[in-house]
Formats: sequence, C-alpha cells, structure tokens
Amino acid sequence: MKPASFDYVRPGSLDDALAALAGDPGAKVLAGGQSLVPLLSMRLAAPSRLVDINGLPGLDEVTVSPDGVRVGALARHADVLAHEEVARVQPLLRLALSHVAHATIRNRGTTVGSIVHADSAAELPMVLSLLAGSLEVVGPSGARTIPASKLYVGPLESSLAHDEIATSASFPALAPGGRVAFAEIARRHGDYALVGAAALVEGGSVKVGYVSVSDVPVVVDLSGVPVEDLGEAALERLEPAGDIHATAAYRAHLVRVLTERVVREATGDE
Repeated sequence: MKPASFDYVRPGSLDDALAALAGDPGAKVLAGGQSLVPLLSMRLAAPSRLVDINGLPGLDEVTVSPDGVRVGALARHADVLAHEEVARVQPLLRLALSHVAHATIRNRGTTVGSIVHADSAAELPMVLSLLAGSLEVVGPSGARTIPASKLYVGPLESSLAHDEIATSASFPALAPGGRVAFAEIARRHGDYALVGAAALVEGGSVKVGYVSVSDVPVVVDLSGVPVEDLGEAALERLEPAGDIHATAAYRAHLVRVLTERVVREATGDE
C-alpha cells in the first residue's frame, strides 16, 4: 500500500518550520520517520503536509553535564547509544536503546521522535517517565518544558500541541550510588517487547517502569517491598491487557518475573 498524497516542505529554520505547521492543521513533523513512515504506508495516518525538520541546524546535538543528558530532536538512537559520556552519566539510556529495534532503524530513528510518538510499547517513553525527565518544545507562544508526568495523556497521545515542535529531551543523571537495570521479553530480537521493565534504585527508593503493559508509560514505586513480593506488589497497581501477541495472564507472569529480575540486578541481590 502507498501513502495518501500529501504536501512536503523542508524548512531551513525553526521559525519556518513552526509557520508551516501553524498554516496547516493536518500537518505532521517528520524527523527520523521510523514510526511515522510505516503508518503512512499502511494509511493509518494521512497528514495533509509533512514538515521535514532534518534541515534545521543544531538539533542533532547530545549534551552531557553532571546534571544529566540532553538529547536534541535530530539525534539518532545509534549516536546516543554509542555516546560514552551518556552511558556514564545515565546508563539506563544505553541499556534501553540497545533493545530498540534493529541497527538499521537505530541509525535513522530519533530518540526524541520515539518519545513524542508516545507508544507505550517503546522503550524511550518509559525511560523518560522512570527518570522523571522532560521534553523541551517550541511553539507560536514560545518555548516550554513538559515534565514526563504531564506528557502522556492516552494511547499514542501526548500533550504536545499540534503547532509545537519538540527540540530536545532531558534525562537526569543517575544519583551517586544509584543503580539501574533493564530487561524485556520479545518473540524475536528487534520486535516490540511483550513486556519490558527497568529498575531505578537511588537511596532508599526503588521504582520500576514498564513497557507494553499499559496504554501509557507507567512507573510503580516499590520502595520497601520485600524482593519475593515485588511481582505481586507491582500487579496490584497494573492491569496488563491481552492482545494478539500475548494474553493478559502471560503478561502478568512476565511482570512478576521481570520486576524481580531487574530489582535484584539493580540492588545487587542476584
């Protein structure tokens, strides 16, 4: 199947890109295209205009500081994955990105694009939520920062306005002495996870984020829960759903197994 017809513009400045979006309510932003283009080809999306931001300068930068990691909107998964300073300051990014699809897709797909796409079956939206990161966006009214807790409002739906462009995502640094772990189960390497889980252990806090469990990225605070009770404690706050890929009961089983696995790894209790 071929996409429905659409206009295509490739602006050379952020102001021009914002004007192109504002001038067409049916317009969509194109960055890496690894989520949008398949939807176009299956006609599950039919924008009237694509605003290709790949010509905008300065949006491919990855900046690392003691406070955390800032990933520009055009930084590719592969570049973030290979960045040694990113892995040192916030190792969960490398752990999660190594599970994103295949090398070919990571070479083109963008980390910020995955976050904006808001797919709860993807790794990066969950990582941003677990780390309490944020998304920086620019629109006709200026720039604003959306915390991860306010970003995801429904299945494949974010609070980013139609006429706004995400320019970067920020991930806080891992606290001194903190540890992280990540695991997921997929039918084949590179497929979407049937269930994924990541643990963040900092001080006395133990939090676990989940992939492919809910309609939106979800994080559960399991601080103080005995290791043998972790899975059941998580399920008390989750409602795994069944689909053509896995039954609800199987997803619940994976939640039990992966929750204990990642917390044990992150706490060193293996």
